[in-house]
Amino acid sequence: MSAVLTFTKAGIYCPAGDFWIDPWRPVPRALITHGHADHARAGMGRYMATKAAAPVIRHRLGADIDLQTTAFTTPTRIGDATVSFHPAGHVPGSAQIRIEVAGEVWVVSGDYKTVDDGLSEPFEPVACHSFITECTFGLPVFNWTPQDVLADRINAWWAGNAAAGRFSLLGAYALGKAQRLLRLVDPEIGPILTHGAIENTNAVLRGQGIALPATELVTPETDVKSRMGALVLAPPSALGSAWARRFKPQSSAFASGWMALRGVRRRRAADRGFIVSDHADWTGLNDAIRATGAERVFVTHGYTGPFRRWLADQGYDAKIVRTEYDGETLDGGLAE
Repeated sequence: MSAVLTFTKAGIYCPAGDFWIDPWRPVPRALITHGHADHARAGMGRYMATKAAAPVIRHRLGADIDLQTTAFTTPTRIGDATVSFHPAGHVPGSAQIRIEVAGEVWVVSGDYKTVDDGLSEPFEPVACHSFITECTFGLPVFNWTPQDVLADRINAWWAGNAAAGRFSLLGAYALGKAQRLLRLVDPEIGPILTHGAIENTNAVLRGQGIALPATELVTPETDVKSRMGALVLAPPSALGSAWARRFKPQSSAFASGWMALRGVRRRRAADRGFIVSDHADWTGLNDAIRATGAERVFVTHGYTGPFRRWLADQGYDAKIVRTEYDGETLDGGLAE
């Protein structure tokens, strides 16, 4: 097999097309899988992304960046490489990037999940010879709560708090997960208040025609007492902050894949933990890899050691690649 992609200090590089995919150092040309900050970084000469990912990328990196957009599945010739973007199911506009050079096909998955969340373009497997996959949650303990069950649990928690006169503070990533949860909650229970990081992203996605329930931005002038029983959506890093302490009395919860691990919720001093992620769980990772038909798999960011060994035991030519992607963190961090 030829090396369609190489792994450099700046990121994943395609010599035939002279471009990088989700580079973490400034490069002349960058193809971007999605708008989270560990994949879409400032300082690139030119960018390329899907039309659906572009508004968030411009919002975060600046309206004046040199950004070429493309539709899903549309092939584009770049040098001696043919590239196309395919739905990754991670957040709206997120893509896997297919690269073909002289008949050899590689796919960079970026971040992805195989469950249709009703918000993002559903994941589509892409046949390839080599597949570069995340494994943020690459252990059998990680299995996500079904979407309908998740909705029932969050709404029951919120309704119970509202009936008792408590605020419900829910920590979720500002891009993707927060909007996914907004589509699941019942706005009849009470008002929905949002942190600025989430409300700014809501505005961008609403501008693309994505329907979300009514939300209210929390400002210093917000009359908190008049909104008792509200659901308050904030980035995980805001829970426990001075911003969050104004909502009293309150019950707090995290919406994260890490809630599948015993003790994490207790260490975070949260009342509830909802097991949900915009990354693939153990079953999703294995299903996605199997569906590609790939012979060679490169694993990045997450449980790379055990997941590589598991894939090797299943007969794959599996290797670990060091990248500077964060996956999902409890505090949001760079991925926010």
